[in-house]
Amino acid sequence: MAKIQLNGKKIIVKTNYSIFDLLKKYNLSNKKVAIEHNGIIIPRINYKKKILKSNDKVEIVTFIGGG
Repeated sequence: MAKIQLNGKKIIVKTNYSIFDLLKKYNLSNKKVAIEHNGIIIPRINYKKKILKSNDKVEIVTFIGGG
């Protein structure tokens, strides 16, 4: 298990949990979000490769259309 900070809240995720898994858990489309991992923007192509570790900080920003 890994304790991470997600959008300012502490949560626990499974070992070998990726950013993609996190998006899936919260039903977020990976096409309508921007992910910051420990202060670095992660390209969409790396969501499955980026494994979360204890004390990581993840910020997820969703895009909403409007006018």
